[in-house]
Amino acid sequence: MKINSKKAVSHFFPNPSFEQVYFEAVANSIDAKATEISIEIDIVSFDQADTLTMKISDNGEGFLDENFEKFSKLLETNCPEHKGLGRLVFLQYFDAITVVSRFRGTKKRVFIFNQDFDGDSEVVDVDGQPSGTILEFKNFSGERVKSYKYLRPEDIKMSLISHFFPLLFSLKEDRRSLSIVINLTTGTPNPEQGFSTGRCRFSLADLPVLEQTTIQEPELDLYESINIHYSIALDNERPKSVMTAICVDGRTVPYPIVPEESIPGGYQVLILFASEFFKGKTDTSRQKLDLPNDISEATLRSRLRRELDRIITEKIPRIRDINAATANELDSKYPHLSGYFPDDTVGLIIKDDALKSARERFFVNQKAVLECEDLDEATFQKALDVSARVLTEYILFRTRIIAKLKTMDVGNNEGEIHDVIVPRHTTLRGLELSSDIYNCNVWLLDDKYMSYSTVLSDRTMSAVIREIAVEGEGDGTRPDITLVFSGDPEGMSPVDVVVVELKKHGIGLAKKEEAVSQLKQRARLLLEHYPNKINRVWFYAVTDIDAEFSRSLREERFIELFSQSTMFYKSQPIILASEQELLVDMFVLTYESLIGDAEVRNETFLTVLKNSIRREVERAGRSR
Repeated sequence: MKINSKKAVSHFFPNPSFEQVYFEAVANSIDAKATEISIEIDIVSFDQADTLTMKISDNGEGFLDENFEKFSKLLETNCPEHKGLGRLVFLQYFDAITVVSRFRGTKKRVFIFNQDFDGDSEVVDVDGQPSGTILEFKNFSGERVKSYKYLRPEDIKMSLISHFFPLLFSLKEDRRSLSIVINLTTGTPNPEQGFSTGRCRFSLADLPVLEQTTIQEPELDLYESINIHYSIALDNERPKSVMTAICVDGRTVPYPIVPEESIPGGYQVLILFASEFFKGKTDTSRQKLDLPNDISEATLRSRLRRELDRIITEKIPRIRDINAATANELDSKYPHLSGYFPDDTVGLIIKDDALKSARERFFVNQKAVLECEDLDEATFQKALDVSARVLTEYILFRTRIIAKLKTMDVGNNEGEIHDVIVPRHTTLRGLELSSDIYNCNVWLLDDKYMSYSTVLSDRTMSAVIREIAVEGEGDGTRPDITLVFSGDPEGMSPVDVVVVELKKHGIGLAKKEEAVSQLKQRARLLLEHYPNKINRVWFYAVTDIDAEFSRSLREERFIELFSQSTMFYKSQPIILASEQELLVDMFVLTYESLIGDAEVRNETFLTVLKNSIRREVERAGRSR
C-alpha cells in the first residue's frame, strides 16, 4: 500500500516542532551507517521564512532498493525501534524535498518527496562515485519559523545531542565515528538574537561523561529496572541548562520533571532514564511518552523525582542549606500552611510553586471538612486542624495591617488610617467572615469589638456627624470620626457603639484639652440622637501625648493604663437633657499605643496557633 501523504501528514504529525525535520533526517543518515553528516541552512532574513532552504547530506550507504521500498510504504519497518512515519514531518514545513542518493558505487536514485509522492524514483548508472544521500528542502510552507533557535547552528547541535544522546552514547562506546557539521548562511543577521552566518561541528568526543545509578520500582509493576544516566557539571562560563528525558528506541523523549529554576546558576544538568520497559512507548511523532493504562505516570514521576532529588543534592550540597532557609521562611510567613508544603521537591524549592501547592492541598482539606456529613473522630481532628489554620491565616492578615499602619504618618494621613480601621463611606452589616472581617479592623482598639457588625451608611453617617460635630473646630470641616455599632442603631434593640477620632499631631495644649471637652459634647449629642437606643459608648481619641498634656489628663482624673506607649482612661458621666445620667468610657491614646498594643495581642495569638500547628505537623509525621 503506497503512501497517502496528504492524509497521513495531518493525522500523524498535527503539530510537530521544526526540530523534528533535523531529527528525522539525521536518524535516517545514522541508520544508513553515515559517519559524516552536513546540514546547510540558507535564508535571506529570519522574517522572510519563504526564502528558507536546506540541504542535509551524508556519506551513508544510500537508498538501497530495499530501503526505498520501505520508505515508499507507510508504517513499513522491520525494526521495533522505528515507527515508519518520521519522513512525513518533512511535509509539514516544505512542499518538496529533492532526494539524490548514490549507492553501491554504481547507482544513483533521484526522486521528489512531496504530497503527491507515489513511490516512484529514477535510478541511473554512475561510475566510481562514493555512496551518500543529499536531501534538498525547498518551498517552505509554514507561515514563519517560530524561533531563532531552530536555525542557529549551536542550538541545533545541542538539540541533536539531547535528542540522540542514547544512540550517540552507544556509538561512542562501540568506538564508532560520527561528525555533524552545521552551517547557516543569512543575508540579514540579527546580532541581538545571536543570529548570523556561522558554522559549528559536533563529534562523539564532545559528549559529556555520564555517571549511572539503577533503581527497581515495584510500585510500578515493572519487571525491568530503570537506569539513570546523569551529568551535573559546574561551568560559570556557560549558561545554565537542565534536560531530563527518557531514552526510547535510541532517541530521547523530553520528560521535564526538574524545573530549570530549581537548579543554581552556572550548572549544566543532563539526566536520562533508560529501561527496556520504555521500548516502543512513544506516540507516533516521538514527542510524548505513551504508557500503558495499568502504569501510573504520577507514580513514575514521583519515584523518579525522589531519586533525582537524592542525586542533585549529593552533587550540589549547598541546595540543602538553601532549601532549609527557604522552608523556614515559608513556615514563618505562612504558618497556617505548615505541613502542606510539598515534600517531593527536586533541587531548589521554588517558593511560588510550593505556596500554590500548599494552598491547593489546604483547600482540599477545607472542602472535605465542610462537605462531611458525619463528623467521626478522624474528621473532627481534621476539622480542628483546619480551623486553627484558617484562624492563623486571619491573624497573619492582621499582622500585615499592623505593618502597614507602622509605615503611615499620622500627622498627614488621617484619611488613610481611617480607611484601615474602617473604610469611610462604607456600610457593613452582619460582618460576613468571608469578606467584611477583612474590612472592619476595629480589633486594633480591642478584640472585643470584632463582634461589632454595623458601620453607618453614608446617609446616616452624615446625619450623625452633623449632629455630633461641635463648634470651634477650626476650619469647620467635619471631624475624622468612625462609628461602629454592635447592631443596627435604627432598629428596635439597644446597641453599643465605638467612636474613634484621629487628631493631628503637633496641635497645642489648648487644642488637645479642647478635644477632651469635645469628647463629652460628642457623647452627649450621640446619646441624644439615639434616645434609649444606646447601652454603652466607648470613645477613643488618638493623638500625641506629651508631658504637659499628660498632666492635664491626670488633672481631669484620667487614669493611665498599662500600654506599649501611653494611654489614659476615664469613666465619664454624661447628663442628658432629660437629666438621665449615663457613663461613657473615654480613652485618650497615642498612635504608638494603638499599634503597639494591637501588635502584642496579635503576636500572642499567632504564637499559640503556630505552636499548635507545629505539634500537629510533628504528630502527623510520626504517624506516617
